[in-house]
Amino acid sequence: MSGKEFFVTRYEKLGWKYEDVEPKQAIRINAINARKTDVIRRLQLSGVELEKISFLENGYWVRKSGFSVGATSEYLLGLYSIQETAAQIPAMLFTKLNDKVVLDACAAPGGKTVQLADLMRNTGAIAALDVRRPRLIALSNHLERCRVKNTIVYQLDARQASRLKTRFDRVLLDVPCSGNFVTDKDWFKKRTIKDVEKNAKLQRQILTEAAKVLKDDGEIIYATCSLEPEENELNVDWAIRTLNLQVEEISCYGGKALTSIFRKQLDDSIRHCRSIWPGLTQGIFFCKLKKSG
Repeated sequence: MSGKEFFVTRYEKLGWKYEDVEPKQAIRINAINARKTDVIRRLQLSGVELEKISFLENGYWVRKSGFSVGATSEYLLGLYSIQETAAQIPAMLFTKLNDKVVLDACAAPGGKTVQLADLMRNTGAIAALDVRRPRLIALSNHLERCRVKNTIVYQLDARQASRLKTRFDRVLLDVPCSGNFVTDKDWFKKRTIKDVEKNAKLQRQILTEAAKVLKDDGEIIYATCSLEPEENELNVDWAIRTLNLQVEEISCYGGKALTSIFRKQLDDSIRHCRSIWPGLTQGIFFCKLKKSG
């Protein structure tokens, strides 16, 4: 089962009517390296018009620019990162990050890793994992440009995180997923429901390993940019039933996730998860998990 008609029909059953969208480009100011007012002023002097994103602390939409905002001296100095609007939300959901030991299990290309370090004020320690060496090079370059000092990079599959022999206070799972049509114009031609099911299985394996390495009072943030419930609500329901995890209530931008999927009733706590359908930003699903009891 595949094709645009198949997926669009699915989305309508989930309560969202398909529309072509083009999200605004966004940046996030790295507060450990610069003051917001200084970065905004410098970019404005270069002809860049910014608009504050109301639900993000350091996020701004790029309203107008006559050149690439990835080619400025301010960008090369690590004063800001180019980071999709919705992608800036998950790392903000952790509590008390200063001096914590954090696992970024699927870290490349590094936008969220840099954001974590920024939120931590370069304190504590981050273990950043990715399985592919070329992606690790991009990750390391990103960390160096943004003057991140508290991160160790490992070439390691997230499903083998226990090999680090460390238990973590916080775990960020921005898991590999099926993506969505916003960032890939050929998405509908390439994706099938079998791809979705394959990715959902991989995500459950990563969730299982994350639960193993999480401290008893730790937090997991689970996020995907998939619109498919198999990778989102259904996986969280599985984690509740299988991994002794519970969903924590969060207060942030986004609509409540569904607790009934294709006539299957899910755990009621999944209403605390958040789902953002494509519009001003690409689609994203995220939630906070903790150990039960």
